[in-house]
Amino acid sequence: MKSLVTGSSGHLGEALVWTLRQLQYEVDGLDILESRFTTRVGSISDRAFVRRCMSGVQTVFHAATLHKPHVGTHSRQEFVDTNVSGTLNLLEEAVAAGVESFIYTSTTSVFGDALVPPAGAAAAWITEEVRPAPKNIYGVTKAAAEDLCELFHRNVVPSHRGLACIVLRTSRFFPEADDNSQVRKLYSDDNTKANEYLYRRVDIEDAVSAHLLAAERAAAIGFRKYIISATTPFRSDDLAELRVNAPRVVEQRVPGYAAAYDRQQWKMFPSLDRVYVNERARKELGWQPRYDFNSIIDRLQAGDKDMRSPLARLVGSKGYHAEVFADGPFPVE
Repeated sequence: MKSLVTGSSGHLGEALVWTLRQLQYEVDGLDILESRFTTRVGSISDRAFVRRCMSGVQTVFHAATLHKPHVGTHSRQEFVDTNVSGTLNLLEEAVAAGVESFIYTSTTSVFGDALVPPAGAAAAWITEEVRPAPKNIYGVTKAAAEDLCELFHRNVVPSHRGLACIVLRTSRFFPEADDNSQVRKLYSDDNTKANEYLYRRVDIEDAVSAHLLAAERAAAIGFRKYIISATTPFRSDDLAELRVNAPRVVEQRVPGYAAAYDRQQWKMFPSLDRVYVNERARKELGWQPRYDFNSIIDRLQAGDKDMRSPLARLVGSKGYHAEVFADGPFPVE
């Protein structure tokens, strides 16, 4: 099987290319930046270039994007050009080339304002049924690209099944420091990321495995959206208390976490405002994420302080900008 991975110089793209090569698949990596994982240097906004890259491809893994960290440095038009027009180019050329499956890397950022309940309300239980309410151009363009994927499955391809398209709404997997200055001030980076595995983070190795499973099952599924985030220990009846006393709920669901945290001099966030739920992906894709909050506590208790998977360690940090900013890893809009 020949695969095309867009965004092959980025975090997820590199991880996908590396894994596919290890599995002995033929794979081309497409990116605007050169790297040892990029074999096709160019932009997805260049239709002719995209057409040349599609020859012989059976599966497209579309991870190329302008990200949230680019909101403060790139124009809205640039977001539309890359995230919407670039995706349209890929979909149209994929159909023309007879591509069998199209796996689109989206983001939980499409949920936007739906992620933050009003003051006094319980934390939000985020499943695929929650209606997106994007709050910036990043979320808007990712949601629009999702709709394009559905359109190409439902109405564009002249066959009864259309192009098999799977949308994976991934939560945080980047290794860079948090963009919130208050969070950086109050919590160490490892502490922050460990806390996030409870409700809004996924290890890149688990994200890759979800993409590979989506490719395997795309033809049978047709079109579907999945949240890709670490399995939470919480239940829906925890939501009210999570908003007012998260440490107590965590202690109930993960007994002994506090002792492991005390040894690291870590602390839990006092409140959580949302929980991402990956049940659909586990049931329908057979996805079995290995890295979650329970696994982190187990590793801390065993003396292993590095919570990253081997693949996450291999990929490391990419950054999003060539320049360095005075406050934080990237400017916030």
